[in-house]
Amino acid sequence: MDCSAETCACGHEATEAELLARLDEVLADYRDKPGALIPVLQIAQSLFGYLPECALKCIALGLDRAYSEVAGVVGFYSFFSTQPRGKHLIRVCLGTACYVRGGKRVLDAIKANLHIDVGETTPDRMFSLAAARCFGACGLAPAITVDDVVYQRVKPVKVSEILNQTGQDGSF
Repeated sequence: MDCSAETCACGHEATEAELLARLDEVLADYRDKPGALIPVLQIAQSLFGYLPECALKCIALGLDRAYSEVAGVVGFYSFFSTQPRGKHLIRVCLGTACYVRGGKRVLDAIKANLHIDVGETTPDRMFSLAAARCFGACGLAPAITVDDVVYQRVKPVKVSEILNQTGQDGSF
């Protein structure tokens, strides 16, 4: 299983062994701390870009937890992903206000533009798509986020513009 994902500034992509060695260092720091599981999972996800099975097994062993417990926590929290994610994570709010004000049409426009479905990543690993239940921004409906940027009152015709802006320069 190839777990490599991280690339350094020089362009060298870290190998699975290098990433697992870094994870071992993290585990050594957190091994005896109460409540260590979620912080370790967050660090591991930032190292690998997602949580591959090899990392989950390493975490279970390193924290002396059952693999099923570690995998259960990962499955419960939507923040964690066991699939590689794109450089940019797009979340579409489908809470009641956003849905009523066109959130589903916005989601359909994003899916059509990127040729992916919810939970998938574009082949170039530029974008991943997720649906959310509520952003707590009902007055801004329909809303989406691209990474940490919130777009409000999004119209399906504006989706291409948002995606192009994000994909061209890699930032906002």
